[in-house]
Amino acid sequence: MRVTYITAGAADMICGSCLRDNALVRKLREQECEITLVPVYTPITVEEEDFSTDKLLLGGISVYLEQSSSLFRKLPNFLTNWLDRPSVVKFFTSRKPIQVEAENLGNLTLSILKGENGNQKRSFNKAFKWIQEEAQPEIINFSNLLIAGLAPKFKNETKLPVVVTLQGDDLFINDFKDEHRKKIIKELKIIATSVDAFITFSQLYAEKMASLLDIPIEKFHIINLGIDAEPFSGISEKKTNNRTIGYFGRIAPEKGFHNAVNSFIEINKDAANEKVRLVAGGWLSETDKNYFREQTGKINSHNLSSYFEYIGSPDLEKKKELFKRINVFTLPTDQDEPKGLSVLEAQASGIPVVQPNKGIFTEMLNKTKGGVLYNDEDSSSLSKELLALLDNPDRAEELGKTGRINTLEHFNDNKMATDTYSVYENLLNQK
Repeated sequence: MRVTYITAGAADMICGSCLRDNALVRKLREQECEITLVPVYTPITVEEEDFSTDKLLLGGISVYLEQSSSLFRKLPNFLTNWLDRPSVVKFFTSRKPIQVEAENLGNLTLSILKGENGNQKRSFNKAFKWIQEEAQPEIINFSNLLIAGLAPKFKNETKLPVVVTLQGDDLFINDFKDEHRKKIIKELKIIATSVDAFITFSQLYAEKMASLLDIPIEKFHIINLGIDAEPFSGISEKKTNNRTIGYFGRIAPEKGFHNAVNSFIEINKDAANEKVRLVAGGWLSETDKNYFREQTGKINSHNLSSYFEYIGSPDLEKKKELFKRINVFTLPTDQDEPKGLSVLEAQASGIPVVQPNKGIFTEMLNKTKGGVLYNDEDSSSLSKELLALLDNPDRAEELGKTGRINTLEHFNDNKMATDTYSVYENLLNQK
């Protein structure tokens, strides 16, 4: 089976989608699936071995220039092809990410969704040619619908199966103003008609996207996220005795870092003797640095700075060190989170988790039994649940052990790859 898997690069940021897609490709190759992982816009950044090709489709620099300059769109390919080299894109984006105003970002997104009918026609035609002549897939999988502007052309001209994995598309759409959001949804609905199957990680998200994009629910396949749990084995036996809360995720409002900070402060208001600590890790963008300073300012104003530590955006080894130091974990998102990989990693480490009763977490914790769901509409609920586990280490240990066992059984990368392979196989058998 030959598969081309197209994923969206996130420049220097290690994103959950890239980690998940890279892990999936690694495991599918072990199952003798001939799969090519190719990024669009920028190369991907992952914690372990990168399984993506050195080819880059729809290079971020070219896509931007094609949108902003009619002159650039008229230049011959031999003058512009060098801009799509992964090393060139990585060099420029690592030094100064392309800044696009919200208004222009909406127009750029709409143009990309139009595929060969948009301003990026040249880039799309080059991408289609490479897929046909070099990758030669029997099936194509896009990592989200927002990068699937090529799907209608691919479907019309090859008649081969098209799969789209939905893993946060709605969150990106919601960032646009109404005028752009309505147009973007309209284009996505058109693209969706060319897709044979959609993969999501929860039933709730499948139903949400089916309703948003008028997709028949029968087209959805629910496949659990999968991680390699081996790096996190033995961590639960190496934790310190400090009463420590852990947070790992992007340092951003939508990921709920402020909720972790507020609970940390609230818990310590009533702490007569031993203070509770908070250790946080995750990628911090330039855009969110003021937000981060606001949160650390709150911590300082309550004289808790000596009990808080931010370790930056760590590699896998430093992430494991973070897990060794914490007694309970939370990623208290304000959004309906579609993935939550770090929550699975915490559970694989034998750490109990406290998560909002929404998004993927409801279904995830119902399967793992590795933590507690709290009511995010109650401002003190997170604090109460975190403190309850810190005050009852025996219960915390029991939840941690149960969570690890069930994470290994239901959320392992082998199962994720096997279930995905089955979707591909069924589609090919229907041809």
